[in-house]
Amino acid sequence: MENIFQHFRKEEQAFIERVIEWKRDVENRYVPKLTDFLDPREQHIVQSIVGCNDGITVFNEGVFQEAERKRVYIAPSYVEPTLEDYEITILKLNYPFKFVQLKHSDVLGALLSLGVDRSKFGDIRIEDEKIQFACTKEIALYVKSNLTKIGKVNVQIKELEDEEELIPQQEKWVEKTLTVSSMRLDAVLSNSLNISRQKSQNLIRGSKVKVNFSICEETSYELQEGDMISCRGFGRIKILSIEGRTKKEKIRLVIGLLEKK
Repeated sequence: MENIFQHFRKEEQAFIERVIEWKRDVENRYVPKLTDFLDPREQHIVQSIVGCNDGITVFNEGVFQEAERKRVYIAPSYVEPTLEDYEITILKLNYPFKFVQLKHSDVLGALLSLGVDRSKFGDIRIEDEKIQFACTKEIALYVKSNLTKIGKVNVQIKELEDEEELIPQQEKWVEKTLTVSSMRLDAVLSNSLNISRQKSQNLIRGSKVKVNFSICEETSYELQEGDMISCRGFGRIKILSIEGRTKKEKIRLVIGLLEKK
């Protein structure tokens, strides 16, 4: 087990232990395991730990096109899940959009105010006056019954019945190759956004940078393949792959860059 932990961060140990338990459970009982919604980093960890096992297969699903948050289905290799097996419900939100515009943060804040953990919700999609979000099937009725307001705005929640009405992915990621002196957060952020090292450090210390969806104020934080960085005012960065070192011993990275709209 120690060999597994050395490949990941100390703060990820509790999640890794859960993944190992899921893996053992599927191996011993031959019963599939369906997780709650996982972020991309968590999906990467599951794939790294379970995906290399010959007798077990890892599937994932978020319903939305190019969904970011997905439920993971860990199953014996002879099992292949259907869409229904993921137990995901898409809910749509109706509100008086002519008088107010709701943002992603408004919707997420209202959902969490219901006392439901973030892991029960998948992606939130907004397109003009349309708002849709994914949730686990088990909490759909509770959300429909209890989410009646977002701030001072009255809302109605209904289940989306036609998959053709799903809001498509509108964000476009651009791949970029760069070289960095180290995998420190401030170094990668500086090179990715073409800003000074000092400015990247100020952004980090100013609580404007998240790594894997959590605020990180440590400029020397060591990044890894699969990490997601978001920087307020600049957009998002994915560490897609680490390609090795150059002749000058710099690290060659392939990143995905999503500019702020």
